[in-house]
Amino acid sequence: MRLLLVEDDAELGRRLGDRLRGAGFAVDLATTRADAEAWPEMEHIDAVVLDLGLPDGSGMDLLRHWRGGRVDTPILILTARGSWQDKVAGLNAGADDFVVKPVRFEELLARLNALLRRQSGQRESALEAGGIRLDPITREVTLDGAPLQLSRQEFRLLHLFLRRAGHVLPQADIIEHLYELGELRDRNTVEVLVGRLRRKVGTQRITTQRGLGYRFEK
Repeated sequence: MRLLLVEDDAELGRRLGDRLRGAGFAVDLATTRADAEAWPEMEHIDAVVLDLGLPDGSGMDLLRHWRGGRVDTPILILTARGSWQDKVAGLNAGADDFVVKPVRFEELLARLNALLRRQSGQRESALEAGGIRLDPITREVTLDGAPLQLSRQEFRLLHLFLRRAGHVLPQADIIEHLYELGELRDRNTVEVLVGRLRRKVGTQRITTQRGLGYRFEK
């Protein structure tokens, strides 16, 4: 899953981004309101973590701009502003959750996963399809009840497949959801990654739809 982290503190952004990548997310970082407002691929962002105190404007105004432009991506405000008035204003402006700094990373991760579950219409934290169970919080994956070891990118891809089980995923969508803006994006890389995952989960579970993309069979 791909996140946009809007945080003006470069060091905090780097550390938080590293933790989120370790949890299986692809993370893009915007350090100003202008950068975030002009982000070129918002339709491929699965969730936003938004700071309110930006150097060139208000994160609250940025939130209103996105919602006014019908951006429906889940947005979690992460800010040092902890008054009830700030929380009410943020939620009324369209935020899906409001977290006050400092916060334990485990809580932030749990809240992000809860947003993504609500977005996909699921209640359980774990995703299940085709004999595979993936828990995005514990990062545990089982195949027919047996533990399955995956690389970070294999985990990201399987997570995406399970969220869209039964639907065809074009290669372009896989690239946009798995890779950050500055990463090398090569269709051959996707083919290799899908091939590696197939060997681990079973070739029959991921089918190729010629000219369209890939589908994880339920």
